[in-house]
Amino acid sequence: MDDLKELATLLAKPEPAAGAMARSRSRLLDRARGRTHRRRTGWLAPALALAAAAAAVTVLATGAIAPAGTPASGKEVLFMAAASAERTPEGAGRYWHVRREYRGVDIPTHESWTTRDGRRWSRGRPDAPAEVVVPDPNPLRLKGAEVSIEELEELPTEPAALTSRIAALPGLASAMTSSEQRGDPLFSLVALISELPAPPEVRSAAFRALAATPGVENAGEVEDGQELRFPNPDGGPEIRMVVDPESARVIRTNYLYGGDGGLSWGRDFVWVTAGWTDQPPR
Repeated sequence: MDDLKELATLLAKPEPAAGAMARSRSRLLDRARGRTHRRRTGWLAPALALAAAAAAVTVLATGAIAPAGTPASGKEVLFMAAASAERTPEGAGRYWHVRREYRGVDIPTHESWTTRDGRRWSRGRPDAPAEVVVPDPNPLRLKGAEVSIEELEELPTEPAALTSRIAALPGLASAMTSSEQRGDPLFSLVALISELPAPPEVRSAAFRALAATPGVENAGEVEDGQELRFPNPDGGPEIRMVVDPESARVIRTNYLYGGDGGLSWGRDFVWVTAGWTDQPPR
């Protein structure tokens, strides 16, 4: 209940009657029961609790009750992921490991290993044999500019403060999009939840900030999660990503930052796995 009150406070709306909260929880429970045959058992219990939490937040925030059977909105999915992110331990390990897998196209899988002091190795670089791990001079980047793990850990843990800090961060003009140069945080928020080693509280704030993005939509349940779509602030192809609200992880997306800090877009999804590990580069 404390978590629900916290999220409701973020939305800054009055609290409705208890009956409305109960009816909303019932709606989400009925929706989840209707799809249990399509979900593996291990996912259902925690996801059901998160769905009920998101529904309660929606009612607390607006007092409105969506019709039974209505799919979760994009905002609800992002709030579910935010709640999961806060509850998920950061993990431990010597290396921040990121794996990008390109399926259905002739592009080798790319992996990188970054230590807390900034040393980095990668495999799948275009200037090296596909299966060879080599030192990688490219640093972690945000807004095209180098960013350290320590700087990521010091980012604000409230959505408004996080977006303000991102807008104030110095960037690399030659690598930033027009929207980034205007101070729009959208692509940086996507980077924080998909590939950068941001701590749980920062990732949660990024999910909540993304929930406030005008036009965010849930395209529906797909393999491994929910497909979300965001309008492109630069007017290009829309941003698409599959988010697993239980693990608060981006499973695949169509926009990622390149080694030079520039944003790259693909017609198809790129599968992403990121986390701390003790397994050395190999």
